[in-house]
Amino acid sequence: MVRRIVAWTLAGVCVVSLSISYPPPLAPDPLPTPTSSVSASVDYNRDILPILSSKCFACHGPDKSSRKAGLRLDDRAQALAPAKSRAAPIVPGKPGDSELVRRIFADDEERMPPAGKGGKPLTDAEKSLLKRWIAEGATYAQHWAYLAPQRPTVPTVKDQAWCKNEIDAFILAKLESAGLPPNPRAERETLIRRLSLDLRGLPPSLEEVDAFLADQSADAYEQLVERMLKSPHYGEKMALHWLDLARFGDTSGYHMDSTRQMWLWRDWVIDAFNRNMPFDQFTIEQLAGDLLPNATTSQKIASGFNRNTRFNEEGGVDPEEYVIRYNVDRTNTLGQVWLGMTVGCAECHSHKYDPLSHQEYYQLFAYFTGITEPMLEGSMVHDRPLPPILKLATPEQTKQLASLRAEAEQLEKEIDKELSRYKYKDQGDDHPGRSQAAWEKLAREDIKLPADIRAALAVDAVKRDAKQLQLVRRYYLRRVNADAREMFGLLDRDLVELSQKIKAIEDAIPYTLVSEEMKTPRPAHVLIRGDFLHKAERVERGVPAFLPPMPEGAPDNRLGLARWLVRPDHPLTARVTVNRLWGQIFGQGIVRTAADFGSQGDYPSHPELLDWLATEFVRTGWDVKAMMRKIVLSATYQQASTHTPLGAKLDPGNRLLHRAPRYRLSAEELRDNALAIAGLIDAKVGGPSFMPYQPPDFYKYKNEVWTWNPSAGDEQYRRGVYAFWRRTALHPMFAILDAPSREECNSQRMRTNTPLQALVTLNDPTFVEAARVFAQHLLTHGPRDHDARLALAFRSATCRAPTAEEMTVLRARIQQQLVRFRADADAASKLVNVGQYPREAQLDVSEHAAWTALCNLILNLDEVMMRE
Repeated sequence: MVRRIVAWTLAGVCVVSLSISYPPPLAPDPLPTPTSSVSASVDYNRDILPILSSKCFACHGPDKSSRKAGLRLDDRAQALAPAKSRAAPIVPGKPGDSELVRRIFADDEERMPPAGKGGKPLTDAEKSLLKRWIAEGATYAQHWAYLAPQRPTVPTVKDQAWCKNEIDAFILAKLESAGLPPNPRAERETLIRRLSLDLRGLPPSLEEVDAFLADQSADAYEQLVERMLKSPHYGEKMALHWLDLARFGDTSGYHMDSTRQMWLWRDWVIDAFNRNMPFDQFTIEQLAGDLLPNATTSQKIASGFNRNTRFNEEGGVDPEEYVIRYNVDRTNTLGQVWLGMTVGCAECHSHKYDPLSHQEYYQLFAYFTGITEPMLEGSMVHDRPLPPILKLATPEQTKQLASLRAEAEQLEKEIDKELSRYKYKDQGDDHPGRSQAAWEKLAREDIKLPADIRAALAVDAVKRDAKQLQLVRRYYLRRVNADAREMFGLLDRDLVELSQKIKAIEDAIPYTLVSEEMKTPRPAHVLIRGDFLHKAERVERGVPAFLPPMPEGAPDNRLGLARWLVRPDHPLTARVTVNRLWGQIFGQGIVRTAADFGSQGDYPSHPELLDWLATEFVRTGWDVKAMMRKIVLSATYQQASTHTPLGAKLDPGNRLLHRAPRYRLSAEELRDNALAIAGLIDAKVGGPSFMPYQPPDFYKYKNEVWTWNPSAGDEQYRRGVYAFWRRTALHPMFAILDAPSREECNSQRMRTNTPLQALVTLNDPTFVEAARVFAQHLLTHGPRDHDARLALAFRSATCRAPTAEEMTVLRARIQQQLVRFRADADAASKLVNVGQYPREAQLDVSEHAAWTALCNLILNLDEVMMRE
């Protein structure tokens, strides 16, 4: 398939059309399985369970409360038992005697699923498959995802020379079975760009490209992989996916959506990936870092994962209701992130498709009821830290505080020394400024006095001990006595100034929300239809019965739950995690439904490979970098993304991976890509969130007074992972480019294709400024030769040299824009002054504008915005 790639001017006029090879859209369904052949046997998990789950279980599945006619089809014993009519739903080996077969082929009111009642009708192919299954014995099997993965034998393939590691053997075995050869290896320019985007989230520099192209050593690619994995930007790339899962945001959500500080937790995630923290430890520290023995500051920060829930600050809310909502969110997040299950379906009733009961849901929920919550109404917490929090001074703040506190301590000593020397004599009149006794008579009623002074004054003067006498006397001399105040006034003024400086620094110390376990957890109850006002029986903590039990001796809290998730024989955690890592690289997982490994989810395209990866992950100590290295070193990963007619025919959705996938960069990466190509990006790792450019009246539609102050200087050019994330009104650029609000856990971003997205990347100030600075660098530091400059512009963005046809288009484009902007000085001036980055005054305005338009086109080419 060849698509015409069209670029537009800032005024909306089509200026260039380039033809490039482009793969077809993802097929809605996977490839036909071997069961499409008459001779192939039916596989329950692969062929039958998806039909029963999607068409039958809603009325005849695990949920007893919604079961019709007492018929249960998810359990073999019950499906074979005769009904009241004495007809058996399924008679193994005898489809003609099976009531199920009769009913699905009926053409009257007895047909199942019933027509016109919201049911999904069975297709002819599905009916035939069910009939064949019964004829073959109606064999049931436990759902594949709920069995601990067993390490499969690596398959033997014909073209062994193609395989670089075990992954390739699994992939090639299916390709050979389908009669489909893999694509050849991608060009080196494509490989380095792909690898850099996948492992760092940034394009390579031209210096890196040139060095890789010049390196003819046998292990040049392997060395490149190691450099990428060691980059501090690797952690930023990996964290981007985790922040979606963890529902990270810089605001609390709901109505008021106040700012909160969680960036220290975000930086912990980046650092954990960069340090290659084993995933089992990564899991334990986030779910229960605060419960570890002698928990470190880092582990307490990690426990902030649980506090990423939204918090309702609206006046009049019922705190009890929202404590339940927060724990529902935590339970559902646990299900998506580690179990790959839609456990939220069981909040109101037993799961209709998977073996999770209503009660078991609340047993999982109970693990989170011990987390300390700020049980305050909205008006009391608006724009304030939500305890429990952890404050962490920066090294500079620590140094400043130590110096100021030492200075204040020395000043206090000087004041004490002067007080001990001062000879006070009561003048015996009634003026409090000259008589302590007169002052004390008035001061006993003064509620503004410090608490320790009021306590001492409450004791009769003759009964005070020495400490109380000194405390009152010294306060009187320093604060009240007219003569002494003149002496101590200057010292006190200096002390007040020091105290104000100390307070200002203390108030500026970053904090982060952390988890903290209550001594006595709140009780957990089954909530009828999820309503916090309708509590049923009380439940204790426990894990679902269809999964392995808690490890013996594990604590009955979040720490025990976390350790249960990462026990080596857990059927889900390793599978779900390696599937997600695979999806980060290939655009979709081996199981396409990353958060649903249940009966409603997608069947794996390569089930044996998934289990091999899962067991390998555990065998290597949950080593994330080792898994990423294994994937990117495979021949499968290194294929070209070229579309072929045979591939389109035999593998239209690329489920067999006969070619490398090709997909658009994420919202943050599109921005980072443009800034990096322009030479604008700030490479600093970590720190507070920054605010990108945003329309000044963006919040008017909400009638809000909410200040958005775009960051100045280098902060404006930081990577998207550090962008301020306002949950109820996500930055429009990110929202339009499919970033999630992170109000809830998001396991898989959509990739849409809308005109609004083109308008953003062509007109948003960030992208226009990137084009303007890109052009500025070309004009000031690029070659003077016109064609050489055009080639450099194109290669800077794509990592490859332009073809002759592309050079023709680029020459025509720059000439067109030079004519345009020489005739419109005002438009040229406006264009070259977009953004805060300083403009080189010596540049000709019209020429600068023309090259800006050209760079804007290049940055918007399909090839530049895609990962090939």
